[in-house]
Formats: sequence, C-alpha cells, structure tokens
Amino acid sequence: MICVMTDPVVLLIFVSTKNKFTMRTLMFLAMLLFPALLVPAYAQDYAPSDTVPKELSVVIKNDGTEFVGVILKQDAREVLIRTEKTGEVVIPKHEIKDIKKVQQGNLTSSGAYIPEEIFATRYFITTNGLPLNKDDSYIIWNLYGPDFQFSLGNHFTAGMMSSWVGIPIIGTFKYATTVSPNVHLGVGTLLGTGSWIKPDFLAGLPFGTITLGNRRSNISFSTGYAFYTYEKESDGRALVSVAGMAKVSPKVSLVLDSFILIGQSELFGNGALFIPGVRWATSKGSAFQLGFAGLVVEGEPQAIAIPMIQWFRQL
Repeated sequence: MICVMTDPVVLLIFVSTKNKFTMRTLMFLAMLLFPALLVPAYAQDYAPSDTVPKELSVVIKNDGTEFVGVILKQDAREVLIRTEKTGEVVIPKHEIKDIKKVQQGNLTSSGAYIPEEIFATRYFITTNGLPLNKDDSYIIWNLYGPDFQFSLGNHFTAGMMSSWVGIPIIGTFKYATTVSPNVHLGVGTLLGTGSWIKPDFLAGLPFGTITLGNRRSNISFSTGYAFYTYEKESDGRALVSVAGMAKVSPKVSLVLDSFILIGQSELFGNGALFIPGVRWATSKGSAFQLGFAGLVVEGEPQAIAIPMIQWFRQL
C-alpha cells in the first residue's frame, strides 16, 4: 500500500515493504547518494578557510550589492571601504542595509568571499536547525502549489503551504537557535487540514533537528512523529531524516533530502524516500532547484518519473 501526502503535508511517501533491502536496493540508494559523495572532489578549491582577518567586513547595500574589505572610515554620512577588486569605495549610509564582520567559513582557501545561502534553511522537503534571518522571508513555487516562509525575528519562522486548489492547507512553525558556529538546533511542527473538501481531516508533524555546519555546507539529522485524525479514526508513525547541502561554486549547490519511516502502525508501512538534486542561484534573491526522487516498494527500488522542481524567491 502506498499513501501519498503531497508537500502540502511535506510530500511524505509512505510505502509498505515486506522484504529486506536487497543488493539491488543498496546499489540504487548508493546511486542516489553519489552526487553528495562527489562534493569533496569538486569543492576542494571552494572549501572555506579556517582563518579570517579580524578587520574584514562585508557591507550590504539595499539593492543586495555586497562589498567585502577593510572599513577605513565611517561616520553618520558614509562608509569608506577598501576592497580587493575595486579598491576604495565610498558608500552613502542611506544606501546601506547592513554591515557585518566576515565570519569563519565565509572565505575560500584562496581568500574569495562566499556569500551566505539565503535559502539554506530548506532542502527539498525538510527544514533544518539554521535560523532564518529577519530579512530572509521567502516563497517556494512548486509544481503543485506555493510554500510561504516568513521570518518572525532571528529565531522564529512561520509559514503556510498548500496546493493550487487549496487542498490541504498546512501551517508551519519553527524555532531555531545556534549553539556554536557549526551546531544549530531547531524544533517545530506542521499542522494541516483537508480544508474545504474535508475540514474534519487533521494532520500534524512535530519534529526536532540538529544541523552540523553552516549556510554553505551542512548536514542535518531530524526526527518527528506524523499523525492524522479523521472522523473517529487516528493513526501515527515515527520518522527520521538525513539531509544536507554543499556549495560547489558561488551559484551551484548539491542537495540531498530523505525520509525514513520507523516502527509499525495500522495504516503506515515501512519505507524510505530519497531526493538528490541541484540548486542553482539565479540571483541574490532567487534560486532554481531540480531533483529526482527514489523510493523502495516491496523491497525493490523505484524511481519517481516526475522530477521535483522548485523556484525559490526572497520576499
């Protein structure tokens, strides 16, 4: 039995499996993970540096333009910064959105600045422990419908997702905090309804996640409990997820997402969903993402013919 709940309920694909994983299954999963295994080879020259000059800063203008260098002078009217590419630049204060120090991991081994990944809080389906900055609200356009994520400060995120026909409607909430520069924690929940066609159908997914890394390269381990209630019936199932991303160039990132069901229940079977793919930053505030999902049915690997296509855009 396969029960599909589209990413209006986080695109969970529950699959009943009666047999153990076969060698063919393991080879199939290895093929799905292959892009992630290539990251160290292709990203070697793009690896972050362990040291950053203490005086190095990044000045971000209102239009998104960034200047990286040493601030020579600043007052109430303007900022004078010396950059490696263009030399000394004077920027009026009213054109500046933010000024911040360059942190560890923001420079490559050759000294080039690595811009932060605005959409790094999401993979394909799952989220992670990275907090959404206060100005980084965004929308994801999926083939089946929109997904809105709004920043409520530097720790809280709220959102809403649905299909183009409004079935179902799901609200999301997450609290994220940074324990150390490379350790981040997040807890949250998804709560949804069948909306106008089945308003008495309710479903939810409380979860917790730990993310190791930063906005350019990270891996996340998550666990949660998916449940539903409809009329006088209810059921639920625990699940875990391993996901990650790695920048291999200023515009291209490799992304891997997964869902693995654990335990037993009357409705939900056993199974796993894996989605490897590529994210391409088309501009400072937008990105295109493409992935191909694979799952296991009756102990045999299967590919999903329809690719997962997403457009990210900052609000």
